[in-house]
Amino acid sequence: MYVRSQRNRILDPYNPLLPMHFRYERAPDVSELLFTIVDKLGFTHVPKNRVYCYRSYGSKASNTIARVHSLPKIWQQALSEPAYYAVEVLAEQYDGLPTDEKEKTLIHELLHIPRAFGGGFRHHRDWVTQRRVEELHRTFRRS
Repeated sequence: MYVRSQRNRILDPYNPLLPMHFRYERAPDVSELLFTIVDKLGFTHVPKNRVYCYRSYGSKASNTIARVHSLPKIWQQALSEPAYYAVEVLAEQYDGLPTDEKEKTLIHELLHIPRAFGGGFRHHRDWVTQRRVEELHRTFRRS
């Protein structure tokens, strides 16, 4: 007989009485900023109804402010769903940043989403670069 010994701490709602563990929560403030960036920079390949933003707490990742996740092709096919992306900001690193740095962080993550919006990622090599982020940020601030 299987007895569930632990709660699923990632999916369960936050309980302040439990010890601090890794957890996610929806981030409407991040969504608002991300969608403003999408609109102002003309990222028409990013359907806003298929991008979700989350804030995570308790990550042990170092040198990471945010990351983007996708629904891979195999899961798209298995679930008969189109591609979706989730942008995760790590609260401990992201929340204390100045607004400019938050904007640059989200621009960086958006650059990882390919024009095909098919569940894949664009790599840093020659596309997601500091130079491109800075140029797009200047364009964003001018608009």
